Amino acid sequence: SRMGNFSIITEFLLMEFSSSRELQVLHAVLFLLIYLAAVLGNFLTCAAIITDPHLHCPMYFFLSNLSLLDIGTISVTLPKFIVNSLRGVQSLSLLGCAAQIFFFLFFGTTEFALLVAMSYDRFVAICQPLHYSIIMTPARCLWVAAGSWLSGLLYSAVHTGNMFRLPFSGSNVIHQFFCDIPHVLKVSAYDVFNTEFLLIVASSSLLLFCFVFLIASYARIFSSVLKIPSVAGRYKAISTCSPQLMILMLFLISAMIAVLRNISDTSPIQNLLVAMAYTTIPPLLNPLIYSLRNQKVSAAMGKMIKRVFFLEKGILFHENIKTLKNMYLACKMCKVTHKVA
Repeated sequence: SRMGNFSIITEFLLMEFSSSRELQVLHAVLFLLIYLAAVLGNFLTCAAIITDPHLHCPMYFFLSNLSLLDIGTISVTLPKFIVNSLRGVQSLSLLGCAAQIFFFLFFGTTEFALLVAMSYDRFVAICQPLHYSIIMTPARCLWVAAGSWLSGLLYSAVHTGNMFRLPFSGSNVIHQFFCDIPHVLKVSAYDVFNTEFLLIVASSSLLLFCFVFLIASYARIFSSVLKIPSVAGRYKAISTCSPQLMILMLFLISAMIAVLRNISDTSPIQNLLVAMAYTTIPPLLNPLIYSLRNQKVSAAMGKMIKRVFFLEKGILFHENIKTLKNMYLACKMCKVTHKVA
């Protein structure tokens, strides 16, 4: 449809990284492997924490939430791209674009809030160990997690509602494999762009406060660690908080790349690599950081896989025995019937 000299956008055209059908299928297969690896890694981490009673403590409770968020984050962008590449289609409806932006902001904001909660958990565990069980109660952890998810929901609802409240006009081409916020803002109405700018400034001040809190928490943590007299004690304290710090740094670097990058004058390959840096790498690396560096999580994962594998083998064995038994009884009955006849 048209309004004056402007065409009203009803769908967006996502960028195709190659016009070659073979390369499109190759991209789809590559992204499918990345997607499956990220989902499987996070699912195993989450399942290991839920099934092992030794991991039912605040740190691992927050980590299981983080794994769920990583599954959600990577599921927002990659499945649609994989399907589009296999079908040779680049279009994305206005509603689909709004959904991608909403869920991407939702999972991203919730993850940041959870990382703040995880840093506070490590701060209390290392700096105030005697008060840990009093401060980090199960009920309080549940409220913190619920608050993180709710803050993500509200933040994404406000931004998405503002971005899609007026019709879009201009070019509907997005030079990215998913509905990227900077590209959508480029074709938004002037009033929407101004409001979004004010919202970003307001939310940035809140994020800055959280960032200062994170820096202060880890500064206190490392100053407390350095005061521990034994080397073994220092190593144990650092090993419990270093995975969170690594994940936090990965998240912040990804967020900075997403916000500060220049969307104009970039090649398709640069666009792909930059987008992969903040959409797929964190969900893919987070379970590796935890399962490889945390002996408890890797041990729980190993136990769970062995239990499932041997349980299946046990079920198959019992089914085979039952089948053989039934066959034997059937043969016996045949012999009895033959003698009577």
